[in-house]
Amino acid sequence: MSILSRYLLKQNLKLMVLCMLLGIVVYLLSDVFDRLDDFIEAGLGTGTVLKYFLAKIPLILSQILPAVFLIALVVQMGLLERSRELLALQTGGISWARMAIFFIVYGILWSLLQLGFSQYFGVVGLQTSSRIWAEQVRSRTLEKDTIRDIWFRSGGYIIHFRQASISKQQGKDIQVYTMADDRQSMSWIASAGNFKVLSDQWVLEDADILAPGTFSSDNNNTLNLFIKHDLKTFTVLRPKTDPAQLPLWDLGRAIDSLKKSGSNVEGLLTAWHAKWSYAFSILTMALLALAVSSFGLSIYLSIGTSLLATFIFYGFYVIGNTMGQGGMVPPVIGAWMGNGLFIVGSLSRLVWVSSKR
Repeated sequence: MSILSRYLLKQNLKLMVLCMLLGIVVYLLSDVFDRLDDFIEAGLGTGTVLKYFLAKIPLILSQILPAVFLIALVVQMGLLERSRELLALQTGGISWARMAIFFIVYGILWSLLQLGFSQYFGVVGLQTSSRIWAEQVRSRTLEKDTIRDIWFRSGGYIIHFRQASISKQQGKDIQVYTMADDRQSMSWIASAGNFKVLSDQWVLEDADILAPGTFSSDNNNTLNLFIKHDLKTFTVLRPKTDPAQLPLWDLGRAIDSLKKSGSNVEGLLTAWHAKWSYAFSILTMALLALAVSSFGLSIYLSIGTSLLATFIFYGFYVIGNTMGQGGMVPPVIGAWMGNGLFIVGSLSRLVWVSSKR
């Protein structure tokens, strides 16, 4: 790493740490004022309350990091401009394009770090804080949630059950329709009052089996079906379940499993792509910061302009995700729409500035 790169890196990291601390404090204060009454009414101890807010810090960092990166870089470029260091660098043969390339590579590295951090520490923190809020504040246990009226397909089976317990991995009132080899008719239909879900199969207890072709029936004490669907897979379909609570890899496996069962996964695919696009919004913020700095505005005006652009970016991000989840556009386009628009706009400005300088 060159002396210039080390200097720019050291200066940026100082500003990043300062902006992170300010962002975390502001976020936590707003959350404390919003939820403190609920904690007091629930009669929770100080330790539980502290655990809740400490668990949210990784999530907070994951959410504010793009904006933090943008502000830190805008301030850094403003300080370099005001101290005439940019002019000195250009006089010494360091082009604007070389500076931009350094920060673009730097933004890509931060994007990868953001992706890994948010999908591990951020998800764990979100799950922990959500569990405390649901179980101890709202007196509701997430692991005992019941799913109801589920239809899905697995291989040659079409399965429907009335309800099931996620924590117990068992349910009631199940019907299994087995397709014939020609896929045009049913070879047999099984129904049972109770069933259990094991790691590699579903077990129907006291199952009644009907063969429509021969009009014959039979009864089995236990009927083993080789179905590899875990009941937790279906929790991502519930309206109250936030896909952000699943890590990227778990969400990907759930999407693959639900695709095989014939379920509509456009919303989940959009959420999967959105995890990538939000992480790489740091790269978008790097390009945006360089584009804003190229106008030579004062630090305060640059920060204000950057914050306004950030709100507009998040608006496009939310709109794109909503369109993707609603099937108005393909999931990948909906998730990356905000990044795409701002990257194209920022790169156009940077290319124009580089050609002039």
